[in-house]
Amino acid sequence: MLEGKVLLDKARSLSDRPTDQVARACGYVGPSGRLLKQQFYRALVKAKGYPVPEVETSSRGRQADFRTRVHGNGNLLIGNAYTRRMGLEPGQSFRIQLHEDSKSIWLLPMDEDSEGPLEA
Repeated sequence: MLEGKVLLDKARSLSDRPTDQVARACGYVGPSGRLLKQQFYRALVKAKGYPVPEVETSSRGRQADFRTRVHGNGNLLIGNAYTRRMGLEPGQSFRIQLHEDSKSIWLLPMDEDSEGPLEA
């Protein structure tokens, strides 16, 4: 990833291109091929001489913030950061219990041999 004067020179030379192309040409691409726009913009601001507070980075991907949204198809996704934190395993079954009064959803682990939830 380019930084400082080298970054500014490269960005200037590509200023007629879309921002995504400029960021890629400057090396702001993650291991999965995902564009690292925020890092690119922070590096540009820093290269221009403005103070930029350091952010804590993690190689573990996105961090759990306990928020999600209902997708356009009506699905509600609970990411692996949460399932991993709860010690849940692939293939594990749950019964969904709706609590309309509190607008909450409970996932009750099911015993593999029965259709009911595990007894505590």
